[in-house]
Amino acid sequence: MMIDTAELTKTFHGRGGCRGITLQVPEGCIFGLLGPNGAGKSTFVKMLAGLHRPDSGRATILGQPLGRPEARRKLGYLPELFRYPDWLTPAEVLRFHGRLGGLRASDTRTPAFRSRVRDTLEKVGLSDVADRRVGGFSKGMQQRLGLAVALLLDPELVILDEPASALDPVGRYEIRSLLKRLRDQGVTVFLNTHLLEDVEDLCDEAAFLHKGELLAAGPLRTLIGGAGGSGPNWRFRLGGWLPETWDELNSDLGVQSFRLRLAEQNDAGDALLTACVTDPEQAGYLCSLFVRSGLTLFESGPERYSLEAWFLRMTESRHGGDPK
Repeated sequence: MMIDTAELTKTFHGRGGCRGITLQVPEGCIFGLLGPNGAGKSTFVKMLAGLHRPDSGRATILGQPLGRPEARRKLGYLPELFRYPDWLTPAEVLRFHGRLGGLRASDTRTPAFRSRVRDTLEKVGLSDVADRRVGGFSKGMQQRLGLAVALLLDPELVILDEPASALDPVGRYEIRSLLKRLRDQGVTVFLNTHLLEDVEDLCDEAAFLHKGELLAAGPLRTLIGGAGGSGPNWRFRLGGWLPETWDELNSDLGVQSFRLRLAEQNDAGDALLTACVTDPEQAGYLCSLFVRSGLTLFESGPERYSLEAWFLRMTESRHGGDPK
């Protein structure tokens, strides 16, 4: 596991923070950390990055105990709130962080390192402003520079705290594309974000924190009941539905049991049916049955649930005040 925590706890004078977090993040995936404001997400991320010392519990990062220099050398981190000195250029910021990452001053003046800086700035869309002063940067450009710092030393694990919060739609698309390329190259990305559409598009797995507690964790499609793939429920949009159609279908089904249910029906003869199936082949059988029965099959496919709806259900199930 790239990240492995057991009962990890950090509170502030007994309040807020997060408590008893047991979580595993597999290697080579994009993992999303979700939860409402004040859920304890930033506290958890700062413990992983070594900025908060846990009160109790244990954790390993890249197989090393939390806080070990060996793990930090392979970790890239983008904090939620940061600011670089206005008088520096992006190239100078990266040279400075190269030194912080363990490089000697002479190493940061070599052609190889200058090439690395150019490549990193190009990845995040800042190659054209490499020699401009940071003080004139927009929030989105600052965010891109922070991401460049996190990627500079080719980390195996990247922890990003709200990486797209200040970006416009084009910038968010570019950063999502970059994160997908990183995953394809074997880099593990741990993403703390409020942008649910980014999680739906990017994440292989996710976890949900609320009031400092871990409520759910696992593959994204499993958590939200089939988003992005097939689940046990299948939808059929049909035309030509008549009052007697239901009895005819039940007769044709015979001993087959699909838990077929009429979800919607209107006066024009349009109907929506749902069925609990074990595999797409069973859904295909039902499609052929509907056609043989004289119905028009307009649409067939697995039910899809939105991450937003799941997020709201999870939050409302534990409604109450959140920790700071």
